[in-house]
Amino acid sequence: MADSGYFAHQTAVIDGGARIGQGTKIWHFTHVSSGAVIGAGCVVGQGCYIADVEIGDRVRIQNNVSVYRGVTIEEGAFLGPSCVFTNVVNPRGDVRRMDQLRPTRVGRGATVGANATVVCGVTLGPYSFVGAGAVVTRDVPAHGLVAGVPARLVGWMCACGERLPDPAAPAVCRACGRRYRPASGQWIQEETQ
Repeated sequence: MADSGYFAHQTAVIDGGARIGQGTKIWHFTHVSSGAVIGAGCVVGQGCYIADVEIGDRVRIQNNVSVYRGVTIEEGAFLGPSCVFTNVVNPRGDVRRMDQLRPTRVGRGATVGANATVVCGVTLGPYSFVGAGAVVTRDVPAHGLVAGVPARLVGWMCACGERLPDPAAPAVCRACGRRYRPASGQWIQEETQ
């Protein structure tokens, strides 16, 4: 499928009507539904399912991740191997509840660690970080680092992916030098001059 502007492995199933951006790569045994919109420069690993959802540019989706209807992934996000999203709070096999979808948003540059579960109806703020194996049941603020079952706020992350020093206000990232200050329960990156 090189002529289309994206690459899809020969075992991938891309339904008619799916929109896939320039330079995106879709790997083995992945299924992309007809209403899916996948941005440019993305990588979708093997064994994934992408429903009728919107995925921004430069998103990395590792192996065995299903992104169900109601989930939105913003640009630059990272979804670790086998992480899980839900879309209905109280599902039953013999009761149709798709009219009860609760939207979930993964903010720009956010990371969801391997085997983490994100319960529907939450927002992961920009550049937030969900630790491997965590179960997220409530919103995560911008730059927030959560871990555990259920997930609890345990620190703050820089946009570059490094943990910010605790506690410090303003905080300065030791890796890249970005500066942050607390505001309304989250960390805000200060403008550089």
